[in-house]
Parts: sequence; structure tokens; C-alpha cells
Amino acid sequence: MERHRLMWLYLKQSSFFKEEIQKVLHVAPEQCFYPIFKKQKNLSYTTADMESPIADLHFDLHNIPLEDNLYDVIFCNHVLEHVQDDNQCMKELLRVMKPGGWGIFQVPIDYNNKVTYEDSSITDPKEREIHFWQKDHVRLYGLDYPKKLEKAGFKVDVFDPKTALGEIDYEKLRLNSSELIFIARK
Repeated sequence: MERHRLMWLYLKQSSFFKEEIQKVLHVAPEQCFYPIFKKQKNLSYTTADMESPIADLHFDLHNIPLEDNLYDVIFCNHVLEHVQDDNQCMKELLRVMKPGGWGIFQVPIDYNNKVTYEDSSITDPKEREIHFWQKDHVRLYGLDYPKKLEKAGFKVDVFDPKTALGEIDYEKLRLNSSELIFIARK
């Protein structure tokens, strides 16, 4: 839940809710954002997922069946740690993003690890939970995550709530004080 709070804090201080009509793609839409985004008059809001009943579109992120340069904003939170080829999925997200567009693609990050940890031989759910923090994860991102986004073609800006928002009560808001949001831009 803390990941949602941080994204909300970022969106509230950004121009997201003030911009003219924006085409938004929300992959694996979070229930806490869905009704808010759906009723925003400045958003042309589309949801996508492989299976979710609230999704407008159903597809595999490795091969998005949409045209190029379609969306101004893309949210794809806590998805990339589940997919087999995260670089391919990042390239697909870049492809459907309009030039000048941006996205938030949050993932769990081990801030004590410089490099993303992957081992495809770990398939047992209990072992995955030990190694990747959850039984259905296939990797645990490290501090190299923004470099992975750049390798896929994005320009990356960092939103650090400590500097961007000033004094906030991390404990009261139940936020991880070291978490950052990486804004991926095309």
C-alpha cells in the first residue's frame, strides 16, 4: 500500500490532474486509483491487464497489440518483476508512449543491492519468495533499475520525496523513506 501513497503524493504535486486531455494507459490498474482516474474529465483513461475483470484491454505486455505513439501517460506498477523479459516489456511500453510522454513503472527495489538479481533456475514459489520477496516474482531489482529503463530507450527523472516534498511524516504515512519514483520519459 505504501507504493500507492508515494505515487499519489507525486501525482498531486505534478500537473497530472491539471493538464488538458491526456490519453492514459494503466497496466494492472490498482483498485485505489481506478475510480479516481476513471472519473477525471481531463483523462482519456484505458486500463489493461492479462486477466483483470476491470481491465478494458487484455494482452501480454511482451507484445502490446496497440499502435505506436498512442499514450501521453502510462502507469505500470509492480508488473515488471513478474514478466519473463522485462527489457522487451519496457521497449513495448516505450513504443506505445507518445513522444514527450511519461510513465511511472514502479518495481520493488532492494536499495542495498547495486545490481538486479535474477536466476531463472529458481522456480519454486517458496524459493522465489526468499530470493525475490514474493512467490510470483522472477527478479529483484537493484539500484541499476533506472539504467535498465534507459537501456530500453527511456530518459529517466528521479522523484525523491525527501527533496521534492520537504518535510513529511514517513512513519505516519507508512512510507519507505528511501523509496524513489523513476519517471520514464520518451
